[in-house]
Amino acid sequence: MLEKTFYMACLDLTDRPTLVVGAGPIGLEKIEGLLAANAAVHVITKTACAEVHQLANEGAITLELREYTPADLEGRLLVVAATEDTPLNVEIYRRAEERAMLVNIVDVPPLCNFILPAIVRSGPIAIAISTSGASPALAKRLKREILETYGEPHAEFAVMLNGIRGWAKDLFPTYNDRKIFFEGLVNGDPDPIEMLRAGDTEGVRALIRERQDIAETMFVAS
Repeated sequence: MLEKTFYMACLDLTDRPTLVVGAGPIGLEKIEGLLAANAAVHVITKTACAEVHQLANEGAITLELREYTPADLEGRLLVVAATEDTPLNVEIYRRAEERAMLVNIVDVPPLCNFILPAIVRSGPIAIAISTSGASPALAKRLKREILETYGEPHAEFAVMLNGIRGWAKDLFPTYNDRKIFFEGLVNGDPDPIEMLRAGDTEGVRALIRERQDIAETMFVAS
């Protein structure tokens, strides 16, 4: 039985100061994940792979080629350690915990107060897969299978729905009214996802306009 149950959340890391210690292939993966969330990424490492050097040359990250010190944690929201130095990893975890920081020691769940799930991204849609640290390999398989099922049509529809959120907020007097409208559109017949899979983008736009017209007739009249 797994010892921890994690609280799943989505963090807004835009321009937030984050630290990665270690810059090999695994460190690169964590750096890229933070950059995908628009975090401000500072990397401390004695050696870095070519891809990390390239990110630094492009100005995407700040890279310092030196040993980590506890002072490097100051002012950071979170730290990810991707080193093979066990004493160093333990030291980073201990110091981060003292500061009530978010800390992740890669592949060492007992030295984490948050874990990094496998992420499927398609446009505005992000699906997180976690095995609570039990099996990263299984998480990668689930990621691959989910990506085969949910992809571009869902992302395209999400963008369309986002485009009418303001209209819905202005028209519908209650949250429940908005909920009924959007659930009817998402789960209705014809299925907008199947239409998008068939390439009928204009048909989905027409369907949305039709449902908007019906809603406006009902709510404006009332």
